[in-house]
Amino acid sequence: MQNKSHLSVLIHEQAKHYGNRAALTFRMFGSLEWKTVSWKQFSLRVKQVSNAMLNLGIRPQENIAVFSQNCIQYLYTDFGAYGIRAVSIPIYATSSEQQIQYVVKDAGVRFLFVGEQEQYDKAHRIFALCPTLERIIIFDHSVRISTHDPNALYYEDFIALGENLPRQTQVEALWKEANEDDLCNIIYTSGTTGESKGVMLTYRQYHAAMDANGRCVPVTERDRVINFLPFAHIFERGWAYLCLTVGAQLIINTYPHEIQQSMRETHPTCMSSVPRFWEKVYQAVQDKIDHSSPLQQKLFRHALQVGRKHNIEYLSRGKRPPIALQIEYKMLNRTVMSLVRKQIGLENANFFPTAGAAVSPEVEEFIHSIGLDMIVGYGLTESLATVSCDHRGEVYTIGSVGRPIHSIQVRIADDGEILLKGPTITCGYYKRDAANAAAFTDDGFFHTGDAGYLKDGELYLTDRIKDLYKTSNGKYIAPQMIEAMLLVDKYIDQIAVIADQRKFVSALVVPEFRLIEEWARDRSLRFANREELCANQQVHDMLMERINTLQQSLAHYEQIKRITLIPHHFSMENGELTNTLKLKRPVVNKNYQAEIDAMYEV
Repeated sequence: MQNKSHLSVLIHEQAKHYGNRAALTFRMFGSLEWKTVSWKQFSLRVKQVSNAMLNLGIRPQENIAVFSQNCIQYLYTDFGAYGIRAVSIPIYATSSEQQIQYVVKDAGVRFLFVGEQEQYDKAHRIFALCPTLERIIIFDHSVRISTHDPNALYYEDFIALGENLPRQTQVEALWKEANEDDLCNIIYTSGTTGESKGVMLTYRQYHAAMDANGRCVPVTERDRVINFLPFAHIFERGWAYLCLTVGAQLIINTYPHEIQQSMRETHPTCMSSVPRFWEKVYQAVQDKIDHSSPLQQKLFRHALQVGRKHNIEYLSRGKRPPIALQIEYKMLNRTVMSLVRKQIGLENANFFPTAGAAVSPEVEEFIHSIGLDMIVGYGLTESLATVSCDHRGEVYTIGSVGRPIHSIQVRIADDGEILLKGPTITCGYYKRDAANAAAFTDDGFFHTGDAGYLKDGELYLTDRIKDLYKTSNGKYIAPQMIEAMLLVDKYIDQIAVIADQRKFVSALVVPEFRLIEEWARDRSLRFANREELCANQQVHDMLMERINTLQQSLAHYEQIKRITLIPHHFSMENGELTNTLKLKRPVVNKNYQAEIDAMYEV
């Protein structure tokens, strides 16, 4: 049952109910050992953080910032801040010094909480450039503090300021003053289309989002939920808070690249993720099939066919499968499919919310076919994550992003833009009057910048309006849709579609180097480095052939005609990716201007 308490007291109310039951599973920085914290311990630590914050002089509705990867201290800090009505601003652990400086100065942050050495070093370097910054508080006790830094404080020493709850009377008075219109978070956008803006999120939005999502997402106190996306991402943040409201146990995965191993060790039932995670799972399973014996390949492909028929042709359409199909599926699910799920640590799988980018229908079908319930959705930071999602027990269509959640109004503008209104929508951007005026229609609907349409109650996305390309022939191209279609190929790691004001569509392709190198060696192709591998005509032709197979369903003018293989990944360091790993297309176009121009010379 969902606890609808204000976030300032949620953990303490849950502790009254669940007591010594495990609330959080985690590893300390650098440790391999998983530990647990009970709801009672969680509540005590949050109270200590609230007390420590008051002793530091943090005021109600003051902005603090957390610059860290996921860790248990992150949750303590956030909920401790909510307990004294402070505003928590999450900053991605991978952010650059310029990005941190921008947020700290824009929000007037005095206290910055950081994770490990990398985050501390960046924060220390920008300290003198940020007039408001007073303290850096460090989560990882193994961090080496600069000898010239009198302003840094280890988290243990920070906690000691509130250890015996010296200000608890004042904390409880602030709980009573907390209201729905207080600011809870300011989350800065990734800046794919310009300068980053701080999205203001209130407790009222969270309350409405918890209620609406709780109606259609069946997470319960029996679930063990692993955190894969950063808490700085509104999808993970909203999802984690929803799980806490129902008493589910959170498994905090600090290092995203270790997610597969963490899943095998902790056996989660649920996880929110972006489509790229499932694309990687799909590619890995397909690769394993390709290297299996003919008999094993035949068995698995048959099992997939049965899974597709049972879960998609019948269940997704609200129809009951025939008895014979149910029996065959049950047998194959218990044998073949369970082995696949066990390999990725999901033998106890419940369901898996997925959003953040376009989901390839091929990948979505595959995940459902192996018996995993992927709940596809769509949302924005400005909508406090979910706008729409598949509702368990209701008809869903592969390719849609589900049905709008309770209380949100969706309207499609004349140009196809999705417009939103409702209690989960932001009141605006922090200190951005001009941007706020442009963000809403005259009757209060928010401009998402996404194009889409409604059909039979389900929402479908076409692309970002600002990302739509227009070729020199006047045809509109949706690059994200094409990229999602091609990223299912096991030999493609990253891709950037090029088309704007060009006479045809081309693409920059970053290969999956391990597999491409293996393919080249099997054919005795010589290469000294990745540059030579990417310049090899046979490699180029093989990838172009695979792309042509995948894009057969596209209109002729949408199809990629030429590709250039890139010997290194698009990166945040080069400004080509946001912290949420979305392409910054203008930067990619600028950085690869010569390679792009070369594809159009002949």
